[in-house]
Amino acid sequence: MKRTKSGKAWMHEHVTDVFVQRAKAEGWRSRAVFKLMEIDDRDHLIRPGETIVDLGAAPGGWSQLAVQRLRESGRIVALDLLEMAPLPGVDFIRGDFGDAETLGRLETLLAGERAGLVLSDMAPNISGIAVADQARMMDLAEMALDFARCWLKMDGSFLIKVFQGYGYEDFVRAMREHFRSVMTRKPEASRDRSAEVYLLGKGLKTVGKRLENG
Repeated sequence: MKRTKSGKAWMHEHVTDVFVQRAKAEGWRSRAVFKLMEIDDRDHLIRPGETIVDLGAAPGGWSQLAVQRLRESGRIVALDLLEMAPLPGVDFIRGDFGDAETLGRLETLLAGERAGLVLSDMAPNISGIAVADQARMMDLAEMALDFARCWLKMDGSFLIKVFQGYGYEDFVRAMREHFRSVMTRKPEASRDRSAEVYLLGKGLKTVGKRLENG
């Protein structure tokens, strides 16, 4: 199949991207690791001894960094619709986060233990229809927020990727309803043209009600 001009441009940008090159040189699974690295350096989210839930984990860059910074103290539970190569110190579940059976497996694995940090780098498969893609992104964000409310410790943190656009301001308000502190982060590794930003909630105001299997 012949590549389009836009496809060739994307490939050239990807191959020459300084963060892609750095990830390969340093042995990281993806350039996305540098987004979490910058945010964690600033906000100190990964705390040894804590349980961390990594939603949308594949290919595993964020979990890889979390393993390193937990220093063999704590645990990581990761989930993604795509397969992820095994990582020592990470319990991985492959499944759709929006599926009740998958969520039940995740909650069973947590076995009632609250997390100190919930990470969500989830994003829908992009259809190219902007309105539909944004709606699906915000649906995922709302599900992740509900999960974090039910499974975080009161002093825990929730870091989530969202796209600016329809529903974004409503989601920020929802975050502020449930967290004592809500901040916006745009790490250097997040491309300038991208609508993605990261929202960081710290300190739950109230704990959400879990499902029966939780």
